[in-house]
Amino acid sequence: MTATLPPEAPERRSGELTPRELGRWLWRQLTSMRTALILLLLLALAAVPGSIIPQEGVDSSKTARWQDEHPTLTPIYERLQLFSVYDSAWFSAIYLLLMVSLVGCIIPRTFVYLRAIRAAPPAAPRNLARLPDHTSYESDAPAGDVLDAARAVLKKRGYRLRPAEPGTDAVSAERGYLREVGNLLFHLSVVVVLVAFAAGSLFGFRGGAIIVEGSTFTNTLTQYDDFEPGQLFSADQMDPFVFTFDDFDVEWQNTPRRGVLARAFKAGLTYRESPTAEEKTYDLRVNHPLSVGDTDVFLIGHGYAPVITVKDGNGDEVFSGPVPFLPQDQSFLSFGVVKVPDSPTGQVGLEGLFYPTFQLIDGNPATIYPNDANPLISMQVYTGDLGLDSGPQSVYDLDKDAAEQVLNDEGKPLRLDLGLGETATLPDGLGTVTFDEVRPWTRIQFSQSPGKEVALAGVVLALVGLLGSLFIRPRRVWVRARREEGVTMVEVAALDRSGGGDVVPVLEELVADLQTAVPHDEEKADT
Repeated sequence: MTATLPPEAPERRSGELTPRELGRWLWRQLTSMRTALILLLLLALAAVPGSIIPQEGVDSSKTARWQDEHPTLTPIYERLQLFSVYDSAWFSAIYLLLMVSLVGCIIPRTFVYLRAIRAAPPAAPRNLARLPDHTSYESDAPAGDVLDAARAVLKKRGYRLRPAEPGTDAVSAERGYLREVGNLLFHLSVVVVLVAFAAGSLFGFRGGAIIVEGSTFTNTLTQYDDFEPGQLFSADQMDPFVFTFDDFDVEWQNTPRRGVLARAFKAGLTYRESPTAEEKTYDLRVNHPLSVGDTDVFLIGHGYAPVITVKDGNGDEVFSGPVPFLPQDQSFLSFGVVKVPDSPTGQVGLEGLFYPTFQLIDGNPATIYPNDANPLISMQVYTGDLGLDSGPQSVYDLDKDAAEQVLNDEGKPLRLDLGLGETATLPDGLGTVTFDEVRPWTRIQFSQSPGKEVALAGVVLALVGLLGSLFIRPRRVWVRARREEGVTMVEVAALDRSGGGDVVPVLEELVADLQTAVPHDEEKADT
């Protein structure tokens, strides 16, 4: 009977890794500090488009206007999710990789830091004279008295001492070990901040609405112009507040280079935290949000809403109300659309501009001041099928593919130029259009970010930890005393572990304290 040998393992090529080894190698690369720093830099770079390109979750109207002005770039940006950067797949991937990298990098280092904090100072080197900063002197006191005095002086100066060992002729001490606590606190705080921001994104929401003066807003989903909830958000989290936009006040300032700009503006609100709560007032200003429950209310923009009334050919009112126009530049020249779906003579659409302070300059219409001192609307008229029955549309987009532009008696496109209180009659029995008044509107942003207090605490703790790791200088000090030929030779050495620190003054002060604590013969001193 012959024994059978086990089959030989296939030869491995140089550098070939098994799946397990490859996984461990990838994990080590991902959890290295270098990778964490690269991912942190990538996250900062990935956030740049979100501050340059209008974001749908912040201001949908501004985003829509930008898309209309850049029809070529819009499809590309939409594929790249640049209009919603912070919810994009690539931004989330960087964020998650950074989280995994930091956690995998910090947890092992946490145990290293804990061991470093609890570790005793190292024993004194055999030859202290080899250290860069050292000194020595002679004393008449016994070596034991010098070492006892060294322990007392170092303990008084805040050093942590190595436990005394029988037969030792040196004292080992260390201070600045809280630097390791600062490192540990900083790294853990970074993880806390990232987790808190992630929780805010998952459980919170962000939305916005344009509210005209005199209007009332109720905090329900139907009242928002745009609403961006987190993946784990529930409508039950919404605070049941209600407020009325009472008045708007703006201060204009004439600047030498940029013309007239809004110096400050505020919206007067009357609000209730719940339908049965006490009524309160608040002046909403930029960077001064109103906090109601867990919801923050921000004022981020303003403009004008001309009140327009449209009557059909029978004289019946088919539309009346304020229409928010979007500012196109700092002069508040604004664009707007009016859609009339219920006219018996067919759907009617108005599209054009609002001039807050109208004036002809060299025969061209212009607005010379952003305040509504001489308001005028200039609009073209369309009729026919405006697509109002085919589904939801943007309030600032007029579908003119199946509509006809209304012409004047000369066969040219009709343009209505209406000053405040003026009425124009449309041809072909379409009715009349009246410009009644002007009301201001404000762009309000609402947000709910659970965990923001935790994130703030994490940022503060990270700053404390960073300051500690930067300014606490870890130092080690050794004092050796040996009796030789009737005198005690005292050697003192110090080492700055952070590098670059000047420990000479530390040595001088320590020697001075030791010589004071243990009197010596000045004639035998040798430093």
